[in-house]
Amino acid sequence: MEFHGCEFRAELYYDRECQIWARKEEDGTLTVGMTDISQSIAGKILHVRVRRPGTRRPKGKPVATIESGKWAGPVPNIFDCVIVLANEDVLEDPNLLNIEPYEAWIARVQPVAPVDIAIQEMVTGDAAFALYGERCVRDDIHCERGMR
Repeated sequence: MEFHGCEFRAELYYDRECQIWARKEEDGTLTVGMTDISQSIAGKILHVRVRRPGTRRPKGKPVATIESGKWAGPVPNIFDCVIVLANEDVLEDPNLLNIEPYEAWIARVQPVAPVDIAIQEMVTGDAAFALYGERCVRDDIHCERGMR
């Protein structure tokens, strides 16, 4: 599914600003990445820094930081968690986040609370698509991928 050229995946969980996505993993962890909206706003991503594995990140404290040619800032954190691992492919080639924002995840985290409680502030499915569309319209966001 798409909105203004911005890819959307209904099976993922999104923060209310549609900046980050999370995916439940079978082992009870969450995989976290940036949305197509976020990578388009950021522009070509030049550097990604993920907090060290084992580091606890309270809600509101970033899991990672991203630098692009026009922006530098945190990857928002919606839930209290511990960093399990960083995506080494993305650390070596940050532009993967521009090319394939849903395959090129940033970090895997272990929520402190049970997964379903940790993600209760996130949205998924049709509700997430509605927010995604609203964000694209409100901020006039049109996505482009493949910024090699």
